[in-house]
Amino acid sequence: MTVLDLVVRRSTEVADGIRELELAAADGGALPAHPAGSHLVLECGGARNAYSLTNVGRDPLRYTIAVLRRPDGRGGSRYLHGLRPGDRVAASRPRSAFAPVTTARKHLLIAGGIGITPLLAHVRDAARWGREVELLYAHRPGAGAFVDELASRLGPRFGRTTDRVAFRAALAAALTTQPLGTHLYVCGPEPLTDRVLGDAARAGWVPQRLHRERFAAVEPPPGRPFVARLARSGRDVAVPSGTSLLDALRAAGVDVPNLCRQGLCGECRVPVLAGVPLHRDEYLTDDERAAGDAMLSCISRCDSDGLTLDL
Repeated sequence: MTVLDLVVRRSTEVADGIRELELAAADGGALPAHPAGSHLVLECGGARNAYSLTNVGRDPLRYTIAVLRRPDGRGGSRYLHGLRPGDRVAASRPRSAFAPVTTARKHLLIAGGIGITPLLAHVRDAARWGREVELLYAHRPGAGAFVDELASRLGPRFGRTTDRVAFRAALAAALTTQPLGTHLYVCGPEPLTDRVLGDAARAGWVPQRLHRERFAAVEPPPGRPFVARLARSGRDVAVPSGTSLLDALRAAGVDVPNLCRQGLCGECRVPVLAGVPLHRDEYLTDDERAAGDAMLSCISRCDSDGLTLDL
């Protein structure tokens, strides 16, 4: 994997518990460009966490991320909140499974809480390219981030609510008043994204125009045990309940590249020759899942008697 050596240039509190970090290449050079909706996987004091990039992707000299401090998290947010200008941090190259569809007639963006971060990049990118955008932002009272900028950029096309009932009413109106060809993008906690996509489906939106990114990984159930056969060596690798395929492979001496371990980045993708994967990731497309010839080993499991991998 390619690792970027980054240095913190700025650390600013932008809302209650939310800190924005500006990162640059430690050597002062240009950074890889990225589409809106991309994320970095950062090394956070022993953990690896994915964070959405909030800046427009054609600015090669800096990356910006916004991090919500999570007292009950794995420590990554606390680590990043403790960084100060001059501190160094390692990161992956940007990756994206949440980029705007450039041929869409309009983009309807729906954010919950810190899920605003990838959609802020969408808004900034839309302004650059003249795309039509509407944003609905739900957040706790006093916890909205970047609201002044969003209001300035979007005007009446920006709606925000801190009330669940008001959000449901605004969502219903937004889902039923869009022109044909609109694509919907939602990011936020699991209950919110599930509700948005469920309501959209009931309102007649086709799956190809619905796009979701979670801002936090959902802890998957342990799953039943299975056996993965490695086609190149003929070895069988047992994958116990509660152990990921990735960890079982690495314990067996099989080197599988990996980054986020949350099913977000695609780095741990492995080819499948036989068997049915049980996909739990947020990276593969619906067509890739239906093909059944690849899976993300960090989070997906087996939905058949076993798997044969091209390893």
